Amino acid sequence: MNVYTNPSVAREQAKRPDGDGSVQVALDPNLTIGKAKVFSVYGKGGIGKSTTSSNLSVAFSKIGKRVLQIGCDPKHDSTFTLTKRLVPTVIDVLETVNFHTEELRAEDFVFEGYNGVMCVEAGGPPAGTGCGGYVVGQTVKLLKEHRLLDDTDVVIFDVLGDVVCGGFASPLQHSDRGLIVAANDFDSIFAMNRIIAAIQAKSKNYAVRLGGVIVNRSAGTDQIDKYNNVTGLNKIAHFPDLDVIRRSRLKKSTLFEMELTAELEAVQHEYIQLATKLWDGVEPVHAQPMKDRDIFDLLGFD
Repeated sequence: MNVYTNPSVAREQAKRPDGDGSVQVALDPNLTIGKAKVFSVYGKGGIGKSTTSSNLSVAFSKIGKRVLQIGCDPKHDSTFTLTKRLVPTVIDVLETVNFHTEELRAEDFVFEGYNGVMCVEAGGPPAGTGCGGYVVGQTVKLLKEHRLLDDTDVVIFDVLGDVVCGGFASPLQHSDRGLIVAANDFDSIFAMNRIIAAIQAKSKNYAVRLGGVIVNRSAGTDQIDKYNNVTGLNKIAHFPDLDVIRRSRLKKSTLFEMELTAELEAVQHEYIQLATKLWDGVEPVHAQPMKDRDIFDLLGFD
């Protein structure tokens, strides 16, 4: 049974205001993505969201799914291990046609990456001058206008840092599940706690639900396990801090293109398992975020 919310339900939810007192960007109900399963990946800045997103995209493609990855960071580096370059952003190409979307072709802003993963970099407005939510909205609008979502099975939004303002929380309005990438340390868990609260806020009026935490760059998981036991969050994958992961970024490659070793084979298998689990449908997690001071008291060694 598919545990994801029916798109018609999402459209009905999108008609309602986005919470009392909210200044967040509201979803245009005409911009629902459709039948694809949609995941938004969040986490502390520098924790490896783009590496995780790109390898997860490849894992989905390896199990036969048609995948679209959308980078939502002005640095536009989400997809470079897939495409081997920094591709033009949606904002870049819109500026070249003075924002007349009818003049654009799909190949102007959608690029094929490794193993057929389709890649889009939404980009962002110049610093201090605009809203990331507008950029995400324009990206989805272009994809729908060019019917690029019709044959897509999976969409992955790779979202800037741990920013959960209205603009960069807007991918959650399109998503089935919000996923969090975190390491086994205080800063990552502190950021994760805020992201859980943001996903909860969006879930009041949209179809998105919390999917769980992907532990990254960590030998152990004791601190995250401690946090999960208190809040009700669950761990859905664990990727250790291996040098091959660092080297893959330097080689502009996904982990599925690196020279195979027993260690790397185990990581690839974990990604395939994660993709399979997400495709089959992870139940929503009803975690309760903690007060900031309580996290200080909880984590660490006795």
